[in-house]
Amino acid sequence: MRQYGHFINGESVAPSGGQYFPTENPYSGETWAEIARGNSADVDAAVAAAKAVGEGAWGALTPTARGKLMRRFADLVFDRAEHLAKIEMTDNGKLAAEVVAQVRYLSEYFHYYAGLADKVESHVIPTDKPGVFAYTKYEPKGVVAIITPWNSPLTLTSWKLAPALAAGCTAVIKPSEFTSASMIEMAALFMEAGFPKGVVNAVTGFGQEVGEPLVVHPDVAHVGFTGGDAAGRRIYALAASHLKTVTLELGGKSPNIVFDDADLDQAVKGVVSGIFAATGQTCQAGSRLLVQDTIHDEFVERLIDFVKAAKIGDPAELDTQIGPVATKPQFDKIMSYIEIAKAEGATCVLGGRARPDIGAGQFIEPTIFTDVENSMRIAQEEVFGPVLSVIKFKDEEDAIRIGNDVIFGLAGAVWTQNLKRAMKMTDKLKVGTVWVNNYRATSFTSPFGGFKQSGIGRESGSEAIKEYLDTKCVWISSDLDVPNPFIRR
Repeated sequence: MRQYGHFINGESVAPSGGQYFPTENPYSGETWAEIARGNSADVDAAVAAAKAVGEGAWGALTPTARGKLMRRFADLVFDRAEHLAKIEMTDNGKLAAEVVAQVRYLSEYFHYYAGLADKVESHVIPTDKPGVFAYTKYEPKGVVAIITPWNSPLTLTSWKLAPALAAGCTAVIKPSEFTSASMIEMAALFMEAGFPKGVVNAVTGFGQEVGEPLVVHPDVAHVGFTGGDAAGRRIYALAASHLKTVTLELGGKSPNIVFDDADLDQAVKGVVSGIFAATGQTCQAGSRLLVQDTIHDEFVERLIDFVKAAKIGDPAELDTQIGPVATKPQFDKIMSYIEIAKAEGATCVLGGRARPDIGAGQFIEPTIFTDVENSMRIAQEEVFGPVLSVIKFKDEEDAIRIGNDVIFGLAGAVWTQNLKRAMKMTDKLKVGTVWVNNYRATSFTSPFGGFKQSGIGRESGSEAIKEYLDTKCVWISSDLDVPNPFIRR
């Protein structure tokens, strides 16, 4: 049985309250580690460490020097990817075939932002005031709180942490209580890379005991959060009460739109990638399949035939395609939505059942519903599981209307061979990311975030570093003749 403490000021630290809680393997159901149960005192210690080093050794480094440290860390993550991936897989049931590559890819994020660290350039402003020289400066916001979910803990932490470090900020991370171990393991690599103590800290525990004290802490300047929309609203309200800035990457109910001129075989693969990869436990999941009515029956038949062949089982086996649901509460939620869909009148044409015969029983078959109306709860609310709602549409205008008729706006996709149609759809869909003839592609070079209630701000790409910088304007006068002090210049 492993035991994980907090990571504060460069060291593993026991919880101040002396309590730990178990974490389970979602495939086997076995408790495999104990995680420190933090409280506000642990948060205070972590924030104090982050603030002190930000005003000290870390703040004294040049942006170029910060970039060099980030590159060392990136190389360590790449070298330890298999170990970190195994920890994450044990904690949340992600497929080994995906998670190793995903963790290795994190090194690219840190290399990218390491290169960006000394590319944040100020600007001279040509003002209309004679005898005045004005310019901008960009300064780190300070201590950043990073709160991440259980589905991709290392990836979603890195999306925030890499630009924050490049900007010169320090961080206190609160990982999900379901998947804390991999974050604690990765945090230790910052010391091995040569970072000053306290630049990156992690406090584990529960939302009310760790997350909320972290958000409202007076020395935390910015909050970066990925998770459900209800938790996002709570964090936004708490941050607003203290006038903190936030980046929020929240839920989605993304439309995956297939027109009758699409390459149907490729579109089937894109639909599967959008909803059944990662067992549907992704914020950008294409959980609403919009199919043009002229090809609806044929396309659904092809899709069912493809998905039937998917292998469900042990995520450690490289040929497994559908793994377990990561947590028991999420398993119960998904099963409840399947019953809601049936009660609403949707037709379950595939799956819809739990699989108690596999592992510890935390498995749900890939599930497809047809006869779905966009007003149904199954089409409006985020299920966050392997459940697909199929909705017919007539033409482009109908697809746009249905696609935008949700409170979310995280992502969407269009499958067509008509370039004019593709451009129209990308213009009209009210979402942060539109994929054309592909799905679920992301990169450290490209901004990611949502419209409407899918969030605030952007992660990844050069824009993300701006979320962690404050803009300062400097005015220098060369005029020796002081103007009338009673009149605004």
